[in-house]
Amino acid sequence: MLELPSDHRALLATVRRFCRERLEPHVAAFEAGDEPLEPFFRELSEALGLREVASALVDGTPSPFEGLPPLLLTSFVMHELSRCCPGVALSFGATTGLFGGAIVACGTDEQKRTWGKRALALDLVGAWALTEPGAGSDAFGSMKTRARAVDGGFILRGSKTFITNAPTCDVALVQARIEGTGDGRIAGFIVPTEARGFTRGRPFDKFGMQSSPTGELFLEDVFVPNELVLGGVGPDGLPQDARIAIKASLGAERLGMIPMLLAMVERCLEESLTYAKGRVQFGEPIANYQLVQQKLANIHTTKVLLETLFLRQTEAIALGRLDAITRAEASAHKLYAAKATVDAAMEAVQVMGGAGYMRGSVVEMMARDAKLFQIGGGTDDMQVLTIARDLLRVR
Repeated sequence: MLELPSDHRALLATVRRFCRERLEPHVAAFEAGDEPLEPFFRELSEALGLREVASALVDGTPSPFEGLPPLLLTSFVMHELSRCCPGVALSFGATTGLFGGAIVACGTDEQKRTWGKRALALDLVGAWALTEPGAGSDAFGSMKTRARAVDGGFILRGSKTFITNAPTCDVALVQARIEGTGDGRIAGFIVPTEARGFTRGRPFDKFGMQSSPTGELFLEDVFVPNELVLGGVGPDGLPQDARIAIKASLGAERLGMIPMLLAMVERCLEESLTYAKGRVQFGEPIANYQLVQQKLANIHTTKVLLETLFLRQTEAIALGRLDAITRAEASAHKLYAAKATVDAAMEAVQVMGGAGYMRGSVVEMMARDAKLFQIGGGTDDMQVLTIARDLLRVR
């Protein structure tokens, strides 16, 4: 695939116009925490017909984007949101992708209708809770959150941290270890925030992604009925182990970062080019100086390479062959794209000098936000390990 089909480009243009008109004017307020994201998400859902898309996916009703895979639509929306504000895209992805996607992929029919469909339609704010204070890269081995089987359900005790949407979520998909199974079994639990004993921490003060609330979740003997155990329970009253599903969610998250990172580099290039052409020093635009041209060329080179990764993923989704992108390849995409985007954003800041360094500058926001991608969804170090293990077939 050398470029997106014309109908896909038209859809991107429609979403871009909406984001420019309805998101761009609010970015400063979102970054400062002065406005909630939920009203914008409701507007976005209405404008794109996301309720109809969700119903088509879960109930089989007609879709307003017939022939367009829902994952591709999500990818395009993530791309366009990220051009304006990556933090908004991050919160959107946590609800529709991590939370909603997991429910639709692994949930019971009732869970899909009650929770998955509403998440995809942005009628609720979802969080996907895996990371713990002492369990980051070793999420499975160090997991301390426990689920104890009782009559009719489970009692959850533990805490989660660095969770996107935690401070504002309506519901969380909490991963916990089942006590007494002998096999270290892990399961997902759909926990509404009004559940007794379930509390949300205050938003963290972060380096980047200021518009996306991140925080902690605390579970003090929270009862979760069997019908809210992701995928339900078996005849023995226990759920299946969810580690394969969790790894699938992490893989999808890594792939979902590529449209975001491409959009960020595109915006950095646009801002840098505009500034370099208009900024005059020593009687001529700084775009005429070779060292500035080198920086612009570096950013453009990154954009071209990320476009290749984006088109590779887009084609795989369109053909229904996302399985052709192995775990190692998904990790390689993230590993390269994250570092390249950080470098490109810093080049853009350098091109714009003091104007690029000031808070409120687009490239300043992109430079801060880009760093998350080398940490969240698996650190660079873990991507290297995943790639190497796959190459060496180490299990």
